[in-house]
Amino acid sequence: MAGERAAIRYAKAVLSLATDQNTADVVNNDMQLINNTVAQSKDLKDMLYSPVIGSSVKKSALLEIFKEINPVTVNLIDTLVANKRTDLLPQVASKFITLLEAQKGNQIATVTTAVPLTDALETKVLAKVKELTGKEAAIKNIVDESILGGFILRVGDTQYNASIANQLSKLKREFTVN
Repeated sequence: MAGERAAIRYAKAVLSLATDQNTADVVNNDMQLINNTVAQSKDLKDMLYSPVIGSSVKKSALLEIFKEINPVTVNLIDTLVANKRTDLLPQVASKFITLLEAQKGNQIATVTTAVPLTDALETKVLAKVKELTGKEAAIKNIVDESILGGFILRVGDTQYNASIANQLSKLKREFTVN
């Protein structure tokens, strides 16, 4: 993912500042709001990534959309606008949430499936994550029809790929080698 390292740096800086000011939970709510709003609005996403729209327009739009955010979050938006990195805002928000959960001792297990998880499957995945890591986890389900079936489980730096697409790819490699 392009800019992931930069997004992590921004997220760490915001987390450090929010922790110092004892506003980490409030900023976390802001980041979740930003994350959800950008995910649901194609127009907002297009505006963030557009090289044609000026920085001042992006800044005023973001501050108008997110009126009730904490000053720490406003400073993040100011910094991203000044550095012409507004396209990183959704990634920074996502990384902030993950870093805060890790700081609290929680972890987020990202499960990519071809269809949305049912409650029964979610319970089984949570049990498997607890078995593998020894820690409780929250589940974030991403639906990606291109994996055809099965799932991809990512917890921290560990990834377990049990997708049909991956199995077909392995089979294809075996046939081309032999």
